[in-house]
Amino acid sequence: MRGTIDDLATPHPLGFLLPALYHDNDIAQRFTAALDVVLAPVLASLDSSHAYVDPLLAPLDFVAWLAEWVGVELDASWPDDRQRALVSRAAELFAWRGTVRGVSEAVAIYTGVVPEILETGATAWTGVPPPAGALPGSPAGTLVVRVRVPAGEGETIDLARLDRLVEAAKPAHIAHRVEIHEAAPRPRRRARAAAAEPAAAPEAPTERVELPPDLDGEWPAEPTETATGTGRQPTEVDPEPQLDPNDDPPAGGG
Repeated sequence: MRGTIDDLATPHPLGFLLPALYHDNDIAQRFTAALDVVLAPVLASLDSSHAYVDPLLAPLDFVAWLAEWVGVELDASWPDDRQRALVSRAAELFAWRGTVRGVSEAVAIYTGVVPEILETGATAWTGVPPPAGALPGSPAGTLVVRVRVPAGEGETIDLARLDRLVEAAKPAHIAHRVEIHEAAPRPRRRARAAAAEPAAAPEAPTERVELPPDLDGEWPAEPTETATGTGRQPTEVDPEPQLDPNDDPPAGGG
């Protein structure tokens, strides 16, 4: 039982398991309801028991317990997702134990960085006569695991624990060495104000273009009536006289 949860309902109330005579009895129902609050977490744990054996769903303290089942050593300083990933992939890593892939993936889960792995090959010649030329590798097998991390993060990796992890994943007869390399910090560059902004190009001198009198932006003034008659004078037209039919026709008319 993990503990009590406020307002956690039970799928099997005890009051309905009593004889029908007590179903309407208020005292009996309230008494059994108090027991339902205590037993509800137990029933909830049993209903979700499959989640307790899944490293991705189980509580973190159960993940440490599952790690003992599969023989994996966890670090309490790891993030939760990294601990769950190592326990969930333990069976897969055991299948690749003793290979470069198995060592690389185990170190990558532990450190979060894909390591650089160097192996000599450990080749030797037992026939007669010996072959011409040097054989690749060296007779004594050596495994070097290099982990490159950003500057300042080397102290976050437990070298002794990482060494035990590599020792468990590599072949037993091969010597190994674990190296942690931190990237050199980048030097700070001083920004120059003059170099940050490019100098503005000098403005080219502009030539003044003389416009014709009628295109200089000003329209000529409207001609005005003057006494000298130099302007255009308006012409007045006398309206034609209109004849009244009741009037007498003019004399001499035809």
